[in-house]
Amino acid sequence: MSAGNATLEPLLTWLTLILAQLERTFYKVPGSAVIARYVRSSHQNDPGRTVLELILIVFAVRTLMQSRSRDKSEGKLIKFSEKEIDELIDEWTPEPLSAPLTEWEQRDLASVPVIAGPNGPKPKILSTGKTVINLASYNFAGLAGNEHIKERAIETLRKYGLGSCGPPGFYGTVDVHLELERDIADFLGTESAILYSQGFVTISSVIPAFCKRGDIIVADRAVNFAIQKGIQISRSTVRWYDHNDLKSLEDVLISVEKDRRKRGTPITRRFIITEGIFERDGEIVDLPKLIELKHKYKYRLILDESISFGSVGRTGRGLTELYNVPASQVDMLVGSVANGLCSAGGFCAGSTIVTEHQRINGTSFVFSASMPPLLAVAGSEGISFLRNTPSALTSLQENVRAVRAVLEKTEGIAVVGHRASPIVHFHLKIPCIANGSANGIATNPTTVMPPPTGPSFDYEAEEKILQDIVDDALANGVFITRAKRLRGQEMVETRPTVRIVVTAALTKKEIEKAAGVVKGSVAKVLGKRKA
Repeated sequence: MSAGNATLEPLLTWLTLILAQLERTFYKVPGSAVIARYVRSSHQNDPGRTVLELILIVFAVRTLMQSRSRDKSEGKLIKFSEKEIDELIDEWTPEPLSAPLTEWEQRDLASVPVIAGPNGPKPKILSTGKTVINLASYNFAGLAGNEHIKERAIETLRKYGLGSCGPPGFYGTVDVHLELERDIADFLGTESAILYSQGFVTISSVIPAFCKRGDIIVADRAVNFAIQKGIQISRSTVRWYDHNDLKSLEDVLISVEKDRRKRGTPITRRFIITEGIFERDGEIVDLPKLIELKHKYKYRLILDESISFGSVGRTGRGLTELYNVPASQVDMLVGSVANGLCSAGGFCAGSTIVTEHQRINGTSFVFSASMPPLLAVAGSEGISFLRNTPSALTSLQENVRAVRAVLEKTEGIAVVGHRASPIVHFHLKIPCIANGSANGIATNPTTVMPPPTGPSFDYEAEEKILQDIVDDALANGVFITRAKRLRGQEMVETRPTVRIVVTAALTKKEIEKAAGVVKGSVAKVLGKRKA
């Protein structure tokens, strides 16, 4: 043994010297101490991680060193002649990025009208040159086409230019963005507000900013697609209650607490998520009862007022004004500047803690460029208009009643939604799936799907009939639309409807005439089917 050790001693001494020399050379490299400290602590805490990282480094080096264009048999690069290259290119057929459009999808795409010039209550259709009554665009208070707002936007464009050129947290924020945030907070009566540059991503960013893995979300089964995406991103535990059924909501809240006590788990953060006016059907949530349940079972409330802001209440402040509920009772009040103020973007209003938290944790706020300054000014001017012109909201509600009065007398269709909602949906009078709780059937809160309690509807057939009604109405000078859905991506397949967006920019006589045209189109299309 001693002879063997004597033989290996010079080799070991030489290896020690080499390693010492390599260590001295390594520490001469700037930043080497940081790397050494990281490796040492990582190996100490998790030796397996060190082995995995070494394997990954070896694999990366091998991949970089390996040539992918060599003939393994000869070890030489493969060379093609120009003729061979041309032949290979001619033979190559690229894979389609998406499936080809079906006949119905082609028709649906071709049926979308293109507007020539600015949008407004009476735009001109490019294909026909005809001026039509617009009951398809969100223009509740008639702000689209407002001349004063247009002039202020032009002034801002000349002063600041078009784009903001960066995210709000870097160099994308200018004074008009901060002014709009203050205007929104003051208008709603909250401590603070934060502005997002896109309406859709507002709620889908607010939810995961507060709701994390392990938290509890209790949500309405009929929430819009943006809320669905936010819930999915949050990775929280989700429980569902029946659409706009607060008795079902309370049952779910009770079951969540019973389940927690049974498991013996600690109380975690818990949220109720719903819409003020549901985009899907125009129903309105009972906000006072919702606030009562939130306090009783100790939940935070995230309320999406993307439709109700700027459309209900004496001055358009939304459900809090409609029900005379202080906005401070809603933890996160989310709204749309695009829908309610005919500009762009969205906002979240609440306490200062709520809004400041999103400036670092709201992904869409952090990583998206802020909205153009001219659109922020348009939003502020829209709020000023709502403050000073409450008659616009009065006219809006008169027009809503006029539309519903005509459509409710139309045979073959059923008008759905709350009578105060500025979006009016109607579907065909064909049997459809009924709500589970309405039939006394207990629903499963762990799944978003309601129980099948009645005959199903033919989705594609109803869509085609409704599109015929939309096309006929447009041919007669009234622009309406089907409620478009991302079928296959939304959690619940909703029944096809036609959506009419009522506006205060039209007189009651014009609205009644437009509703009469829609009634005539319904009678014409359904009459042809009966014949």
